[in-house]
Amino acid sequence: MRMRALGAAALATLALTATACGGESPSATPATPSGSASASANAAGGTLVIWADANRVKPLKPFADQFGTENGVTVEVKEISKDNQQTFLTASQQGSGPDIMIGAHDWIGNLVQNGAIDPVTLTEEQKAAFSDKAIQAVTFNGQIYGAPYAVENIALIRNTKLAPQAPRTIEEMIGKGKELKAAGKVEDVLCLPVGQKGDAFHVYPIFASAGGALFGTTATGDPDPKKVLLDAPDSVKAFGKLKDLGEKGDSALKTSITNENYIVNFAAGKCAYLISGPWAISEVKKGGIAYDITAVPPVEDGKPATPFVGVQSFFVASKGKSKTLAQEFVTNYVTNQEVAMALYKADPRPPALTAALQQVQNDDPDAVKFMEAGVDGLPMPAIPEMAAIWEPFGIAETAVVKGGDAAKAAAAAQKAIDGALKND
Repeated sequence: MRMRALGAAALATLALTATACGGESPSATPATPSGSASASANAAGGTLVIWADANRVKPLKPFADQFGTENGVTVEVKEISKDNQQTFLTASQQGSGPDIMIGAHDWIGNLVQNGAIDPVTLTEEQKAAFSDKAIQAVTFNGQIYGAPYAVENIALIRNTKLAPQAPRTIEEMIGKGKELKAAGKVEDVLCLPVGQKGDAFHVYPIFASAGGALFGTTATGDPDPKKVLLDAPDSVKAFGKLKDLGEKGDSALKTSITNENYIVNFAAGKCAYLISGPWAISEVKKGGIAYDITAVPPVEDGKPATPFVGVQSFFVASKGKSKTLAQEFVTNYVTNQEVAMALYKADPRPPALTAALQQVQNDDPDAVKFMEAGVDGLPMPAIPEMAAIWEPFGIAETAVVKGGDAAKAAAAAQKAIDGALKND
């Protein structure tokens, strides 16, 4: 999962953390990537442990088995389904973690700060095989810390039977949603998850378009952790916009709409508009909804509605027991097109590997639309300080959605973040 109005370069090829659709195993026999013999020579008879979420375990299994056979080792792919980053960090510190962890690029700063992952040794040729933005996202302090495999962003998915035209602004979208609700054609104006704890990832495009920002920027355009801007005047104004859209205003943002029900509600025709990512499409298709995918529209007279960009990656654990094997698997298997396509088929987020992305673009028009919708997207900051943002932002979001004062909510969030960063 993933953020900011930071003035970084726009993402030209992308398409986004959180809930995703089900999986399927690759139909073809995996190709043999180059270089695997070196691991065999160095670590025959060892064990390689990979931790992944439920959507990656099944498609990875054939390649893990092949790697094990070629190198005379045992490969275990274990499912981790809750609090993955913290589970990995805790296990790493206790010496019971995996050799390879799969997760989002914005974990990198926190994982590096805690000594949990090693740089990944990609060759220049391997780096060139990925999109520039994918490599940019996994680079921290001048070093590459992950092998990227998927790039993702959220977009506006609309029910074209109920809303034939793509809205030009948030206000136009909300107006149409309210009209449909008044006519009894939908139950909700918009399906965007808020829940009881807020959801910075999904609401960020609206927050950014209304002028909000998380961090200032350094001279190089990178996020500046010394300049947290949650209580800056423009951010307070943006929280005010979320209040206007909330339960005491337009009722477009509601705490009753959560990560558990927002996609299924749209797929059931309960709302005409859904703000989500590629992981939603499988459920939408199951519901038989005629849909289109476009960029999240901006606030009227506002800034672009820039979504977060997340890059899913393979990390080599610093405290893993089979680091040579881990480097071998990450550099010579994750960079293979068949692995990228198997992961895509199980969980259709556009691949970071350029050759796989080109294959997907030819076969999947939805992937192209998500990329177009995310052209102005910005990679989530991978700085360690990002971890201090999520919860206070979410609490502030929920407060204003319920009708609370925007300035007070922003000030409370700023205070919590400043306190957390001061104590680090």
